[in-house]
Amino acid sequence: MALRHVLLAAGAFFMLYPLLWMVASSFKPESAIFTDLSIIPHHLNPENYINGWNALQVSFSRFYWNSFLIAILVVIGNVMTCSLTAYAFARLKFRGRNILFALMMMTLMLPYHVTLIPQYVLFLNIGWVDTILPLVVPKFMAVDAFFIFLMVQFFRGLPRELDEAAKIDGCGPWRIYWMIILPLSKPVLATAAIFSFLWTWNDFFGPLIYLNDIANYTVPLALRAFVDSTGTSAWGQLFAMSTLALAPIFFFFLFFQRLIIKGVAMSGLKG
Repeated sequence: MALRHVLLAAGAFFMLYPLLWMVASSFKPESAIFTDLSIIPHHLNPENYINGWNALQVSFSRFYWNSFLIAILVVIGNVMTCSLTAYAFARLKFRGRNILFALMMMTLMLPYHVTLIPQYVLFLNIGWVDTILPLVVPKFMAVDAFFIFLMVQFFRGLPRELDEAAKIDGCGPWRIYWMIILPLSKPVLATAAIFSFLWTWNDFFGPLIYLNDIANYTVPLALRAFVDSTGTSAWGQLFAMSTLALAPIFFFFLFFQRLIIKGVAMSGLKG
């Protein structure tokens, strides 16, 4: 048993070492970052954090605001539209439901790059490039099939007798969805909201394609500006800002991890 614990601890340290080294390097001077591989800095010098926050043309507070704005709007869009779509597939009967559900599931297998160019041409023609609209508006059209599937599985597990009792009391489909289904679906809604926030906060490729002005950059896109392939890269400031960029998603996951596990388990996606 003791040997197993030692091996697990060694494996955990091996996996966490790059993260710990990055945090430690954010307090080191530029010259010591790649010559000192220890994870305990000799001095806690906050110079990289102070200089890194205002190192670019725009303050990092602007990038944080852009990332938070996009992430919150994506969460609202995904939770609203995916839950409505999932409710229709799980609880309503209409012609072609199974075919539409199968087509929706097939979109899970489409690589993102297949639709990238047509989407970019469309958003370019309507003048949305270099705004946050291409990153936000599609989320209000129920485009994330994974979350729809997750919610369909959860909604199917709720007793049908609730719908029938509500119909006897005069409720229509909309009131059943709003007053019966949604209050009972907090775990799966929280799971969709948390994953939407985490994936949007960490997204680099989408903002790279659609955002050109540095004032519109998100945090991942701003971090790239510290690395210069033709000149000198500010590694200390990059590691300091990367450490700060991890803080929101770390605390987000720390506070809501129970809801994630509960939502995934109750929707039938556990292994």
